[in-house]
Amino acid sequence: MGALLRLVFAVLIVAVVIGFFMGYRIRNGRIVDPSGVVATPGQLGHVDTDKAREAGATIGDKVAVGANAAQHALSNAALTGKIKAKITLDDTLKGSSVGVDSNDGAVTLTGTVASAAQHTRVLQLTKETEGVKSVADHLVVQ
Repeated sequence: MGALLRLVFAVLIVAVVIGFFMGYRIRNGRIVDPSGVVATPGQLGHVDTDKAREAGATIGDKVAVGANAAQHALSNAALTGKIKAKITLDDTLKGSSVGVDSNDGAVTLTGTVASAAQHTRVLQLTKETEGVKSVADHLVVQ
């Protein structure tokens, strides 16, 4: 139930922000459209459906782009998290300091490891992780 309320609240905020950037304002308790016309309660019942469809399509496109960007970011974060978890939980990698960054399956490893065996193990764990397409190895063996 709490998640649903947060979602409704987030959608409401997005709608207000979109209205703001489209030029709608509230003055003296009334809605003013971008042309400066004050909408009265009687006028609110009459909607230009063509303009509403165009605005809806524009907003829909922007929401779709935003959703795709969010999906992309979440996918990258999930892959990075899986690899970091594997490295952190591996007892043979104690003392290593490995940074992981991913972008569309391309993983970049940075940092230091204590030995060649640790280096090999980090690469192995990364390459065997589902979703990894390539690995850029910038690890330093100390």
